[in-house]
Amino acid sequence: MSEYVIELSFSKIVIAMSDVGNDKLVMVSGGDKPHIGCAVVAFPRPSLTGDGTVSATSSVINVVGHKDEAICRAIAEKIASKYDCVVTCTGGFHVDNITPDQLQEIRLKLDAFFL
Repeated sequence: MSEYVIELSFSKIVIAMSDVGNDKLVMVSGGDKPHIGCAVVAFPRPSLTGDGTVSATSSVINVVGHKDEAICRAIAEKIASKYDCVVTCTGGFHVDNITPDQLQEIRLKLDAFFL
């Protein structure tokens, strides 16, 4: 199992990844109350740009009232595209009274994150 940490100014996101044959199983946790808020399965596919790169399409199951899809989907699709494999990502990140600036910081850190 590999573990990666995305440091935030107010918390951290922990990504644990295991190989399952040629595929990947990913667990995301962090914030004040880690939990399971969604499950994402990402499938690699040729990019719609037609440039020969690999992209990904996802299916998502959300727990009612949770918004963890934004984090788990971004991670699952990035891994599926990079490793050209099926990825299942589950988990949750919660911070009480999170601010719009903190949400933006999460988006920026996820965009910049490389495995």
